[in-house]
Amino acid sequence: MELPGLGTVTEDLDGWYRSEPITVPALGDRVLYVTVNGYDDDPAKEDFHAAITAFLSIDDSALKAAAPALFDYYQDIASEFADDDMPVTIFSPDQVWTHIHPVEIVVERDSFRDQHVYVSMECECDWEPEHGLQIVLRDGRAVTKVGPCDGHLTNAAAFNRDDLEGVVYHRLR
Repeated sequence: MELPGLGTVTEDLDGWYRSEPITVPALGDRVLYVTVNGYDDDPAKEDFHAAITAFLSIDDSALKAAAPALFDYYQDIASEFADDDMPVTIFSPDQVWTHIHPVEIVVERDSFRDQHVYVSMECECDWEPEHGLQIVLRDGRAVTKVGPCDGHLTNAAAFNRDDLEGVVYHRLR
């Protein structure tokens, strides 16, 4: 099957579609697979196409804009460790991206809250090997959520709180 923006995709046993490795400009031309969830039953497939096209056309400035929120996540994790036990020391938001390693990209619709299509990146990060890092972009354009990999597309959904709508990072405590 062909998906606009991704080319040929392969369906897995769960009905998700996976692309061939794709170059992602926003990630310094890193090559990753993109997985699409919920496409077949969606009545507005063009929303998926638009989010994929937007994500694959943004540059790294959209992701770098999230550096302060990512640094907040790092600081929360660092506060749980004794100084000698923290796997990495990061002194400022501009250093955080050197410690992030994207491994998976999933595109799916938020069918429970705002109905937008999100691009979610699961990443390994040097400061949190157990829970990793999830970076989510609404409509593939702007980062709208960062934090541990929990599968949620917004913090409002993750914590079931309307007051967290639009909050990019919600402190762990």
